[in-house]
Amino acid sequence: MFERIAMSALRRFLPPLDPFLIGLLIAIGLAVVAPARGAMDRFMDQLVYAAIFALFFLYGARLKPEAVLAGITHWRLQLVVLASTFVLFPVVGLMLVHFLGNWLSPQVAMGLLFLTLVPSTVQSSVAFTSIAGGNVPAALCSASASSFFGIFITPALVSLLMRTKGVGLNTGAIEDLVIQILVPFLLGQGLRRWIGSFVERHKALTSFVDRGSILLVVYAAFSTGMVNHVWSSLSLADFGVIFAADTLILFIALAATTYASRWLGFKREDQIVIVFCGSKKSIVSGIPMANILFAGPSVTLAVLPLMLFHQIQLFVCAVIAQNYARTVRPVETRTVHEQQTESPSHSYTQSR
Repeated sequence: MFERIAMSALRRFLPPLDPFLIGLLIAIGLAVVAPARGAMDRFMDQLVYAAIFALFFLYGARLKPEAVLAGITHWRLQLVVLASTFVLFPVVGLMLVHFLGNWLSPQVAMGLLFLTLVPSTVQSSVAFTSIAGGNVPAALCSASASSFFGIFITPALVSLLMRTKGVGLNTGAIEDLVIQILVPFLLGQGLRRWIGSFVERHKALTSFVDRGSILLVVYAAFSTGMVNHVWSSLSLADFGVIFAADTLILFIALAATTYASRWLGFKREDQIVIVFCGSKKSIVSGIPMANILFAGPSVTLAVLPLMLFHQIQLFVCAVIAQNYARTVRPVETRTVHEQQTESPSHSYTQSR
C-alpha cells in the first residue's frame, strides 16, 4: 500500500524519463570510454560540421515566417521574454562570475557566463506552457523569436562580454557562424515553399536530426576533453559550485519572470508563457554555437554548465507546470458567468 502511494507521488511530481537525457548520458559515457582520436577525431569534426548545418537548415525550413510576424505583434509579451533571456540572464551571469571567481576556474566561469547568453528553448517551453494551460501560440512565437534573434544576439554578447576577459573566443567565429548557422537557416527559409510541407509531415526525421546532431556535438566535445585531460582540472567541489550556480540562476529567472508578468498586468495564460519561455536556455542552440564560437578543449567546459542547467530546468519546470495545471484552468474552460464575475467593468457595461 505504502509503495503504491510512494510510486504514485513520484509519477505525479517527477518528469517522465526523457530518452534525450538518456542519450546525452550515453554520449558522455561513450566519450569517456572510447574518445575519438586521430583519424576518428578528424572524421567527427566533419560529421559535426555537417550535423550543425543540417540542424539549422531544418530549423529554417520548419519556422513559418507568418508565425514569427504574428508573435511579434504581441510585442509586450515578446519584449519581456527577450529582456529576460538577453538582459536579465547576462546580468545575473556577470554578477555570479564576479562573486564566484575565487571558486571557479577560468574555463568553468566562461561556461557559466556562456549559459546565460544563449537563447530560450522552443520544444520544452511550448510543452510546459501547454501542460500548464497557457497561451500555446504565443509561447511558440516567443520561443521561436528568441531562437531566431539568438543567432545574432548570442555571438554579439559573447564577443562583447567574453573577448575582453581573455576566454579564448575564436577569431574566425563570426565567419564560421555565418557559414554553419546563418547560411543554412536562410537556405531553409528560402526553400520552405518547396520542402516545408515535407519537413512538417516527417517530424520524426527532423526530430532525429535535431537530437542526433546534439548527441554528436556532445560526444565530440567530451572526447576532446578526455583526450586533452580537461576533466582532471575539475573536482567534486567544482561540480557542486556549478550545480549551485545553475540552480540559483534558474531560481532568479523564475522569480523575476513570475513577479514581472504579474506586475505588468498580463493575463494568467500569458504569465505562464513569460515564466516558461523567459526562464529557459536552449541546449539545442547553445551547444552548436559553443562548438563554433570556442576553439580547442575549452568548448568542453563551456557546455558543461549549460548541460547541467538543461536537466535542472526540465525537472523544476515539470513540477511548476503540473502545479499550474492543478490550480489554473484555461480561459476557454471557464463558464460565461465566471468570466463576467472576474471583470466588474464588463458586468457594469452589460447592466447598462
